Amino acid sequence: MTTHASGTFEVKLAPQKPDNPPAESANLGRMSIDKQFEGDLEGTSQGEMLSYMTEVKGSGVYVAIERVNGTIHGRSGSFVLHHTGIMSRGAPQLSVTVVPDSGTGQLKGITGTLAIKVENGKHFYEFEYSLPPLTE
Repeated sequence: MTTHASGTFEVKLAPQKPDNPPAESANLGRMSIDKQFEGDLEGTSQGEMLSYMTEVKGSGVYVAIERVNGTIHGRSGSFVLHHTGIMSRGAPQLSVTVVPDSGTGQLKGITGTLAIKVENGKHFYEFEYSLPPLTE
């Protein structure tokens, strides 16, 4: 059974030095991600993002992985999200999914997808997820 969760989040991105110096000359960017979630999902996440912007304004790509630690609808634990974002001349395509078998604690077995909206500089999430029943 799919459950819906929604709320807001704050995000801090911090540029990181590439581990591989040729990455810098290839216009590849690397950032750390630090988020604070509020709403049905209360918690934090940390992760990393790799990105590339083309010479055409509004076109590029990013991938990211972040570990979310928190509580969702009364169940606590952690899980990992995988992001793939493509921007084609300003038209975004974004996929954010729970990595299979990444759930821990009471979130073991979680699956789902997360949608992100940004309005007037504020970040919102809509999370459609499934969890197996808790076992004693």
